[in-house]
Amino acid sequence: MTMKTTLHLITLLPKLLRNKTLNNRVYNFSAGPATLPLAVLEQVRDELTNWRGSGMSVMEMSHRGKEFMSIYEHTEATLRRVMNIPDNYRTLFLQGGASTQFAMVPMNLLRGNNAIDVIHTGVWSKKAIAEAKRYCKVNVAASSEQQNFSRIPTRDELNLNPDAAYVHMTGNNTIFGTEYDYTPDTGAVPLVNDASSYILSRPVNVSDFGVIYAGAQKNIGIAGLTLVIVRDDLIGHAPESTPVMLNYKTHADAGSMYNTPPTFAIYVAGLVFDWIERQGGVTAVEQVNERKAGKLYDFLDASDFYQCPTEPRSRSRMNVPFTLADSAQDQAFLSGAADAGLVALKGHRLVGGMRASIYNAMPEEGVDALIDYMSDFEKRRG
Repeated sequence: MTMKTTLHLITLLPKLLRNKTLNNRVYNFSAGPATLPLAVLEQVRDELTNWRGSGMSVMEMSHRGKEFMSIYEHTEATLRRVMNIPDNYRTLFLQGGASTQFAMVPMNLLRGNNAIDVIHTGVWSKKAIAEAKRYCKVNVAASSEQQNFSRIPTRDELNLNPDAAYVHMTGNNTIFGTEYDYTPDTGAVPLVNDASSYILSRPVNVSDFGVIYAGAQKNIGIAGLTLVIVRDDLIGHAPESTPVMLNYKTHADAGSMYNTPPTFAIYVAGLVFDWIERQGGVTAVEQVNERKAGKLYDFLDASDFYQCPTEPRSRSRMNVPFTLADSAQDQAFLSGAADAGLVALKGHRLVGGMRASIYNAMPEEGVDALIDYMSDFEKRRG
């Protein structure tokens, strides 16, 4: 560490102490796998080798034993409460990541149709389009590719086919830092939402969607679990040629226990759902998220040294990309941030610059610490 960096950290010390970054943990701004609530990590630690007097770890339990079944039932029931999931929807706890859903959705939802609509807003919708083309025709109902995905298409830009099997959207785009500020009206056509990076960050009306799916490693828990919320009437229509493990009916009929599910990931997800309830539910979590994102965007907008490339209307509350006026200073920014306990801020290669992912578990103090560091860096380097 250089003398200049040492002096800089001494200057920041009161702020770092105030923001509690000297407790051997950093503020992790990774896009995923992402930071987890400290209370959840501490409970996992305390229960790791002996879950509630069972004499064994959750990792060692039979997925059909009474101990794990109690964990699963609690996790599923808590999720239904925090998301207010209607009775005519099934919750599936699967493996394969959200990317497997790019194939499972058309396999299960085409129902004899041969065309779907996709709203193209970035890398993940591009992957969904490519996979769906293996099974059907894809109409790009709207796209922001010409603007380097810096915005979400408006309602008026959507060119939807009323005869489509379904419409696919990506609710939040981690790489480009965009998020829908509306729910597309698709009428009788089922709306499918890849909600991986903003699920549980704000209330949603589940009934607006035919399917909601999400990888766990951002707002739900640890990598290895994929959550699928699917309306009853959309289950049971996969062709006979569909592999058993890719058929929603297989998992719905077996209560997500057709094969060994990701047991430890389900356990951690349940603890996260409990944590959300303790915060006051998703509505209370949304208020904190709005405050965190508002602080960071207000700082960026007031600065000539930093720029945010996303259209204000489309800005994500989960992933905030930004660039420095002089990209030659990027590495110095990242190195100084790491020294200050602020890690995983490097932006995606398609956008460059920086990206702060501020999911539910990122405490407000972490955003305050980042803004303090950015302000100090600008004063020294601007």
